[in-house]
Amino acid sequence: MSGPMMGSPGPNEHETVGAYALGILDDVEATAFEAHLATCEWCAQQLDELAGMEPMLAALADLPGSGTPAIGESLSAKPSPRVVNKLVDEVAERRAQKRRRSFYMVAAAAALIIGGPFAAVAASGGESGGSGDTNTTLAATPAKSLFDGIEDKVSATDPTTGVSATVALAKKDWGTESVLELKNVKGPLKCSLIFIGENGERVTASNWSVPAWGYGLADGKTEKAKNPLYIVGGASFVPDEMKGFEVMTLDGDVLVKGNV
Repeated sequence: MSGPMMGSPGPNEHETVGAYALGILDDVEATAFEAHLATCEWCAQQLDELAGMEPMLAALADLPGSGTPAIGESLSAKPSPRVVNKLVDEVAERRAQKRRRSFYMVAAAAALIIGGPFAAVAASGGESGGSGDTNTTLAATPAKSLFDGIEDKVSATDPTTGVSATVALAKKDWGTESVLELKNVKGPLKCSLIFIGENGERVTASNWSVPAWGYGLADGKTEKAKNPLYIVGGASFVPDEMKGFEVMTLDGDVLVKGNV
């Protein structure tokens, strides 16, 4: 190195990574840093974090008192060490925030899939359609366990379609958590569970598809077809504000409806 970098009391290649990412080192300094980079995993990781900084610096160039070039101007002039540190820290923090937001979104999506308003779980013997004990299989199903744990339930059977539905309702701070048990339904169908409020408002609690083999069929050829379908859902109003529910296809045909 030709001398101390970025305000360091002595040569410090680790602190040079920001200046290298900005492209403000001279040829001698850049060559020396690249030799160091070949053997330093920490600097390689930091450089990867700061890759493509110049477009972001354009957005940061109007920081009050930064002394950085205006947007669109060349970065050929070296910023002061204080400014380099500030810009590097700012970019690193913004990228860290982006990573955190991505992590939270993935975590929220996972929580929704596992137990959220639109989760759907078939209480079946698995994709293999094995002939294992039905009761054991149902007990191991999270949606079935949730259904069994809710005391408030309403049921209905449509005399025309033969479809039977039991809806378990649990009051929550945010509204109502529901678990639908659906039997004697044949596919293929795309369906919705809809709650109807006392004021006439209609809220879709969940959507799902019924495959060709169906669910909850007494004469089903496989365990999957014999077992009911359990659907976890949610509504924005509480049970006391509901007057009924409907299970209907996305084409508008009502499979079964009942009172709450």
